[in-house]
Amino acid sequence: MATVLVTGATGALGVPTVERLRAAGHDVRALSRRSGPGLVTGDLLTGAGIEAAIAGAGTVLHLATGLRRKDVVLARTLLDAARRADVEHLVLVSIVGIEHIPLGYYRDKLEIERLVSTSGVPHTILRATQFHTLVDQLFTVQRRLPVLLSPAFAVQPIAPVDVAERLVELSSSGPAGRVADIGGPAVRPLRELARAWAGARGVRRPVVPVRWPGRVFAGYRAGHNLVAGPPYGRVPFEEHLAGRTG
Repeated sequence: MATVLVTGATGALGVPTVERLRAAGHDVRALSRRSGPGLVTGDLLTGAGIEAAIAGAGTVLHLATGLRRKDVVLARTLLDAARRADVEHLVLVSIVGIEHIPLGYYRDKLEIERLVSTSGVPHTILRATQFHTLVDQLFTVQRRLPVLLSPAFAVQPIAPVDVAERLVELSSSGPAGRVADIGGPAVRPLRELARAWAGARGVRRPVVPVRWPGRVFAGYRAGHNLVAGPPYGRVPFEEHLAGRTG
């Protein structure tokens, strides 16, 4: 099979994606700023090592994210290299509802989608809902509070392994532009997930629902972070909490 370059290969989504690509028989280059077994070293922020990493790769999966508001810079570096290398297919993972929820991080994601769509590089864009790991972190960071604050809206979290499986499918197909969004197995109020998290972590604090003013909270309350139709993900939040997601 063709060589696949995966950016963000050591992240929460990158690790299961690389594992599944290799299991499917792909020749995978796992890009990281670090050096180590099974890794290809390159830095999308500076461009160091990227030309060599992408040379000869037929498909690129761009999963790198979260580098202190530098995501757009990373995407520009990758797209420039992809054009020079005549990459046949670039797959971008993005987030559901980013045009309706005015977070800075989401604005960057929307700009990256625009850059990919106008780059001239054949591409596929997949949007997914928030990961189980993000919901877990939302409550974990409150470990010093006397209560467990729960934003008063619903979410549809998905396991990274479920997103990884979809990415493997897309990488084995031709460029498709924007494909259907995917979400987790169920739409659930955050307060319900807070109680599940507290039970799994042995936390005995009351769950307090909270509402904030502004367009960001209104976007979540309106359900722009959710996916209509049959769910794609299969792993429930409780299974993530139990550590059985692989």
